[in-house]
Parts: sequence; C-alpha cells; structure tokens
Amino acid sequence: MPEMAEVETVRNVLKKRILNKKIVDVNIIYSKMIGKSSLKLNNLISQSFIDIKRKGKYLLFETQDYYLISHLRMEGKFFTKDKDEEIVKHEHIIITFNDNSTLRYHDVRKFGIMCLLKKNDLNKFSELNKLGYDVGDKNISIDYLLSKFKNKRLPIKTILLDQSIIAGLGNIYADEVLFRSKINPLKRGCDITSEEASSIIKSSAYIINKAIESGGTTIRSYTSSLNVIGHYQDYLMVHKRENEPCKICNSIIKRIKVGGRSTYYCPKCQK
Repeated sequence: MPEMAEVETVRNVLKKRILNKKIVDVNIIYSKMIGKSSLKLNNLISQSFIDIKRKGKYLLFETQDYYLISHLRMEGKFFTKDKDEEIVKHEHIIITFNDNSTLRYHDVRKFGIMCLLKKNDLNKFSELNKLGYDVGDKNISIDYLLSKFKNKRLPIKTILLDQSIIAGLGNIYADEVLFRSKINPLKRGCDITSEEASSIIKSSAYIINKAIESGGTTIRSYTSSLNVIGHYQDYLMVHKRENEPCKICNSIIKRIKVGGRSTYYCPKCQK
C-alpha cells in the first residue's frame, strides 16, 4: 500500500508533468470508484490542474473551480501516457489534455476512490475532516500525542496506524518509527511516556523525510509508477527483514501480527 512518502513522490512527479494543461476529455471506464458525493468528472473539461496538494495519503488535484480528491488505497497508481497509447487492463479513469497527453489511473484491486468537489465544498468531504495532523506538522507535540494515547489500551503499533491521530503513517513506516524509537510494538498506548512520545515525533519526521528523498519504498506489495523506483527499502531496519540480523545489535528480527497487520521488530532493541 502506498504510504505518505510514496503519495508525496507521486505528487511531486505529477506536478512536473500535468500542471497548466487544458483538460479536453475525461473517460471513466470503471465508474464505481467515483464517490457518491462526487460531481460528474466531465466538469473538469476546459479546466486545468493548477496545483496538486496532499493531506495524509489523499491527493488533491486543484483546478480553477474544483478539487479532484484521490486516494490510491492498496495498489492505485497514476501513469502519464500519450493519447494514442493503448488502454490497458486496469486503467479505469483517463484524463486527456490539449497536448494529447493523458493522465491514467490504474488500480488492479479497484479499491481506490475519486471525488470531484467545488472548491468551496472541500470542507464537506468527511474523510479529510477525520484526518489528524500530517507527519512533521508542528502541531504534533508531546502533549498532543499523550492526550491521544492516554485512554488507549491498544498496542502502539495499531495506534500509529490510526489516521485520525497522525495522518500518513502506514505499516512500513510505523515499524521503522517504533524501531528507531526503541518501543516494542505491543506496548499499550496508555503506557507511552513523554520521552517515548518525543521520540515518535522526531523519528516519524526523520523517516518520512528520508523516504521522500529516496522516492519512497519499492517492495513487492507496492511498486510505484511514473518511472519512479523508490530506494528507501535499502534503509529499512526491520520491515520485511524477518529472521535477518538486526543492524544494531545482531539479534534476529521477528515478525508478529498486531491488529491483523504483519509487524517486524527487534526483540532486544525494542524490549
């Protein structure tokens, strides 16, 4: 699943490729991924994407009058291709520009969503309103995290995946944040200390920034598009490293299930 770093990479690449091009056609091949509250995507015709923003794992394509909101879910990808290139399987939405280039949304599992809203109605999109602060936001303070954790008896790994607390962290980076913070993934949220909350804040910002610089993480479960190959997998300390030696203490990395998600950790570094 693409996480914050991968979505940010997609945003940065697309900004270089599609901004300020006039939209001349919108072809919806699989309409079920269009949100129920969405306006018709044909409203985009004669508009141009003037910016692409991001909130958590959501992309917000801004035009003169609208926001096209996109969430990639498990395996959604964007490609830019020439208009005359064949439409391949799993390309579900195709936006054509006046220079005969296209933006194509590709999704094998069809879990992704798109929703077109007028700019003034953006605050009515409930899923965005539910999101917490993005990783690295200055509003994520020790007091903020402790107030969110104090009544939670769930494992901290599960809590870090709650997008209403910190938006953008997913399974890969939650594992890495907890390792860098030396916190066991099974520790209850209500038991997190001020020192540990501070470490989560610093580690999250460091890891996400490093991952963005590296173009995200390319692993078997999610390969990026747009000819971008992420390299952060070269820096992973625990994720997908089951039965390999820890790079810090040489103990063997373990894999367990936490909240139904595969979780990797070092039993010595993260007691």
